[in-house]
Amino acid sequence: MKMHKTIFEALNGASSFLEKNGREGNAARILLQHILQTSYSGLMMKMHDVLPEEQQQQFDDFIQEHVKGLPVQYITGVEEFYGRTFVVDESVLIPRPETEELVVGTIERIRKLFGDNQKLKFADIGTGSGAIAITMKKECPQLDVTATDLSPAALATAQKNAEQLQAEIEFKLGDLTEPIANEKWDVVLSNPPYIAYEEMEEMSDVVVAHEPHQALFADEDGLLLYRKLAENLPALMKKPALIGLEIGYTQGEAVADFFKKSFPNAYVSVVQDINKKDRIVFCEISE
Repeated sequence: MKMHKTIFEALNGASSFLEKNGREGNAARILLQHILQTSYSGLMMKMHDVLPEEQQQQFDDFIQEHVKGLPVQYITGVEEFYGRTFVVDESVLIPRPETEELVVGTIERIRKLFGDNQKLKFADIGTGSGAIAITMKKECPQLDVTATDLSPAALATAQKNAEQLQAEIEFKLGDLTEPIANEKWDVVLSNPPYIAYEEMEEMSDVVVAHEPHQALFADEDGLLLYRKLAENLPALMKKPALIGLEIGYTQGEAVADFFKKSFPNAYVSVVQDINKKDRIVFCEISE
């Protein structure tokens, strides 16, 4: 006769199994919360309840998928970003906490450069899930937001997120600045592919096997798209204006140099993330 496990027993067993197989044990809790549609505190309160057989089977299946390398967020279909829930699938990168720091720094600089309520034209280049564009629209409703991506599938995911989160955004398909080239912009953000192909073998198999390579890797040691953005953006920016870019932690100096050359009178800064690694380049263009 099959023994029914309590939630505590199922969680403990799954966490140990994940750790033995080189995954983080905490993933079990996230997956179980998703199956039970409950919060962390809700899960704690149910620890001695029996886990129904159907949910036990689903939990076992999810744990096996994660052991094989499928990221937790692609299993649950969601990820949190800046306090909101975004739909994610294998067409888009999973939003990272470091990118929230790009949003925070941008909001601070917008207030400094433009004041609080000025109507501004804002573009997010390479929007992926739409996390940056949607968050900026929700946090700064005065922005007129356009989001672009090279991938039709990514744009479809971003549009789904914009609808669910009730953010009014214009989506455009195309490469880098091409979809926004016929207008002038106050603020442009981008979190482009920036990993060098040579770094692939050092990366987690969870990322390499499942997240879209088009959104991860770039030529010229990961710097190609920054160079192109630095070349193309001077013709598209108003004055004053703000450009913000997420970067790889070794790329601060190189990316800053591209923008210093393209915008010789701008204030270009490299900002570190919470882990004290170079993570963002801001280019503040004055009058």
